[in-house]
Amino acid sequence: MPLVVTDAVVLHAFDYSETSRILRLATRDAGVQSVLARGARRSQRRFGSALDLFAEGSAQLYTKVGRDLNTLAAFDVTRARPALALDLERFAGASAVAELVLRFARDDVQPGLYQVLTDALDRLGDARPEQAREAALSGAWRLVAELGFAPTVDLCSACHADVPADAPAMFSHPAGGVLCVRCARSTPGSRTVPPAARDALRRWLGGDRAELGGAAEGRAHQRLLREFLREHLADGRALRAFELWERGRWSGADDAPHTPDAPDALEAPPAPDAATSARGRGP
Repeated sequence: MPLVVTDAVVLHAFDYSETSRILRLATRDAGVQSVLARGARRSQRRFGSALDLFAEGSAQLYTKVGRDLNTLAAFDVTRARPALALDLERFAGASAVAELVLRFARDDVQPGLYQVLTDALDRLGDARPEQAREAALSGAWRLVAELGFAPTVDLCSACHADVPADAPAMFSHPAGGVLCVRCARSTPGSRTVPPAARDALRRWLGGDRAELGGAAEGRAHQRLLREFLREHLADGRALRAFELWERGRWSGADDAPHTPDAPDALEAPPAPDAATSARGRGP
């Protein structure tokens, strides 16, 4: 079996037999790989902190074409990221980002996706608890963009006309982003996204940071992301880590209770034309 040496991050780990563990790795040169760490439960001298979630380093893998489970020969840790385990906000955000990679990345060379992932984990590790939601949203949208499904923010996703940046715009998940007023008339089921929310999306898709106006706005952005993932990337299985991240109530960071039917903070009063046609009611 050929030996592959590549940068890698541990995204999932579970016990296998009484002596070994199975790891799911995101790698720079081989995509997502499932590997068997033989003897990892019997002694920590061989792998050490390489078995910790979100640890990054140089992995040596024995691979074989067509095999679903390869062998981990060694893992030299270069970045452990212990801060992610010290706060539930950070840990939940990192788990949601990791889940997107595990679910939707491929088992081939994806260096851009690997870089976006490690940048997102680093940002989450450095974030204060009240900043963790924004950091996770930024990382998740960058991953969506790297996977090739970025929503349109400034051009109509139907006719490609310019959509004014300083005005609310209708956002359609099936269409893949914002709509101009004319196209919104023939696209039911859209939601109105105010300029500030569009600016946040624009920044996140470009790899920048954005300011959230509070917990309610953060939850609304999580809902928008969840709906977009369900439309474009979902494979019928639940995103359990994402659900935990979205619904978690483990800290005092939220300033209002989360209820499924609460008004969406991204819903701004729509333009009259768009509201009448796309939402089925008058201004």
